[in-house]
Amino acid sequence: MQPQRPTLEVMATTVDEAIRNGLSDLGLTENDVEIEVLDEGSRGLFGLGSRLARVRLTVKTGQEKAPQQPPRLPARERIPAVFPIAPPAKPAVPPKKEAPKPKATDISQAALAEAQDVIENLLEKMGITASVSARFGEADEDQKRLPVLINIQGNDLGILIGKKAETLNALQYVASLILNKRLGHSTTLVVDVQGYRERRQQQIRQLARRMADQAVKTGRKQVLEPMSASERRIVHMELRNYAGVRTESIGEEPHRKVTIIPTQP
Repeated sequence: MQPQRPTLEVMATTVDEAIRNGLSDLGLTENDVEIEVLDEGSRGLFGLGSRLARVRLTVKTGQEKAPQQPPRLPARERIPAVFPIAPPAKPAVPPKKEAPKPKATDISQAALAEAQDVIENLLEKMGITASVSARFGEADEDQKRLPVLINIQGNDLGILIGKKAETLNALQYVASLILNKRLGHSTTLVVDVQGYRERRQQQIRQLARRMADQAVKTGRKQVLEPMSASERRIVHMELRNYAGVRTESIGEEPHRKVTIIPTQP
């Protein structure tokens, strides 16, 4: 029975370092030992999960030396303890209280206030003195939000309407751009001066029905005068459920017009 040969397991940062340390502790050379790499170790990722290399040195037969003292690790620490370094504990931060979400009524009132402020500022820059009021209109099938209706009241405001409401439409367009930018979303804005649009809308509805009756009676299509997109829409909406006719827009802007076509001979 062969006597058990002395062995020594050494751990270090690298395999080479472990071998050097082991040979130094045994007082032997590489030719005097058999070297077995038990674990090549790992540096880990960003220093986390690192692992030391581990080797086993077995003294060859006939190479044993009789040390005065049994082999032991030197006073310096050969196997540094490696523990994952936990990040410093963060001070407890009380959870932030979420601000209450604005109610739909709050948002609605904000839209009205913004619209009124936009119109008042524009009128001031134009040098026009007038009172401005804002309210919501009724939504139709195509609108997801209620339209904002602005009515301007005062004396000698015909200048704000212009020929065929061209000035009023321009004011409405500019005000819509400013309002949508302030609100952060698209909103339908209708600007009226002393009820002009309401009167005009009523006239267009009456005209649409009168011409629809004519189309049904005569069996011939009726072509209305050129209108703006908003006015043409009034005609289409007014006659969408009118029995015996259908409507379509023809022509090019600014001369685009509505045609009322009978559906029965």
